[in-house]
Amino acid sequence: MDQEHGERELQLLLPAAVAVAAARVLRGDAPAPAPAPGLMTGGGGGGGVDNHAAPVLDLDLSMSIGPRRQQPSSSSPPAASESRRAAARQQLLQQTQAAAADVRAVKQQTAERMQEASERRAYAERVRRMARMELELAEKEFARARMIWERAREEVERVERMKEIAARRLGSSALEITCHACMQRFHP
Repeated sequence: MDQEHGERELQLLLPAAVAVAAARVLRGDAPAPAPAPGLMTGGGGGGGVDNHAAPVLDLDLSMSIGPRRQQPSSSSPPAASESRRAAARQQLLQQTQAAAADVRAVKQQTAERMQEASERRAYAERVRRMARMELELAEKEFARARMIWERAREEVERVERMKEIAARRLGSSALEITCHACMQRFHP
């Protein structure tokens, strides 16, 4: 199954002639390697070009989809690829530092928001406690005022009763009292 899967991938990725040859090699029933096509065939046959051979096959396998790029020659300076690697490392380092700075900024913002929320919560708790104390104080004041009002009412009722008692005692003798200045009778 795995071998069939490999052959199938080769058929999809490589041209037909190359896929068939590669499949033979994978199965292990490949014939002896033929001389490279397009080259002079050896032997004493006159040294001509083999016109019936398959075209030159490039069996350098790659995973790229686009056209094959030429390998850079060994004469190209390795400093260029090293500088590209260094630039890529530098860019990766900068991106990492920027991401770390962003993370720090987000953490700092979160810490500030949490501190602000904590302060608001503490302030709200103080306000609630003060409101509760004021409410209790108001309830005490109201109870005290009600008690004072009750006492005053009782006092007024007592004075009213005393006035009635005093008025009954005076009775007829009070009617006899007159003012000598104006000569009018006393009315209780």
